[in-house]
Amino acid sequence: MKETLAGIYGKHFLTLKDFTAEEICAFLDLAAELKRRKKAGIRHDVLRGKNVALIFEKTSTRTRCSFEVAAHDLGMGSTYLDPTGSQIGKKESIRDTARVLGRMYEGIEYRGYGQEIVNELAKYAGVPVWNGLTNEYHPTQMLADMLTAREHFGTLKGLRLTYFGDARYNMGNSYMVVCAKLGLHFTACAPKKYFPDPALVAECEAFAKESGGTITLTEDPEAAAGSDIICTDVWVSMGEPDEVWKERITDLSPYKVTRAVMEKAGEKAIFLHCLPSFHDLETKIGAEMGRRFGITDMEVTDEVFEGPQSLVFDEAENRMHTIKAVILATLARPEEYL
Repeated sequence: MKETLAGIYGKHFLTLKDFTAEEICAFLDLAAELKRRKKAGIRHDVLRGKNVALIFEKTSTRTRCSFEVAAHDLGMGSTYLDPTGSQIGKKESIRDTARVLGRMYEGIEYRGYGQEIVNELAKYAGVPVWNGLTNEYHPTQMLADMLTAREHFGTLKGLRLTYFGDARYNMGNSYMVVCAKLGLHFTACAPKKYFPDPALVAECEAFAKESGGTITLTEDPEAAAGSDIICTDVWVSMGEPDEVWKERITDLSPYKVTRAVMEKAGEKAIFLHCLPSFHDLETKIGAEMGRRFGITDMEVTDEVFEGPQSLVFDEAENRMHTIKAVILATLARPEEYL
């Protein structure tokens, strides 16, 4: 692991396409070790005196808390810049923002819109830049999900992961990438118009050919049969117009994760969701959709979300441990912490 982590030092973390299977597994191994140390009360504040900037053009509970707690545990200071707390892209260009923050901070996290923004930050910052979520990719979430699956199954290679719902954006794309890299069998189960971009599919098929994984796109909900991991995401993402709710609910309701879906997968299967989830009506948006469309849930039923196969809160906790591993591996040499 040490030798692999040495190659990660100083790198950006923009998409898992940029990393080998060995490097992705090294992130997971380091996260598991940092989790062990935290649970045992062993201090690991090896980055004392360093600081990180956290840019959030899209707000978040898990990503913000994960980066802030991870930075604190590592001994770092952090500055949170919400959508009103920075001039990025408004009065100041991405390039200029990157060059300013890169002079003040050892690392920069970005959560927001197009992948081109985080790529431009990385081009000009002069320090490691981490992707906390873009429209196209969500790599920190993938590490958390893979760590959660590995903790449960003991291994990753050869597992069957089936993603239900809109597979065109960050979650569907990122599951396909990480499965292809690590030798899992990925299935996107959705109406054809919600399939991932064909160019990315072809790229992932090439990764899968090397790793022993497979890529399957299907409109048949029976694809749940034999799956080890069933996962989904909200049907409408932040920033999308209100009009799309009716279309998505109509198109994607047959791909809701229900008890029947989990039964098809079998007792051994686990359920993952990056959160937040509309599994009931106990949110403002959920209640509104309930009134408008006469529904009690959306992408997953409350029965599954709260059921014994659901590991969503283990998964949420693992965001922090895996993000800590990303920060540490990119900002310090292995001999400083191993």
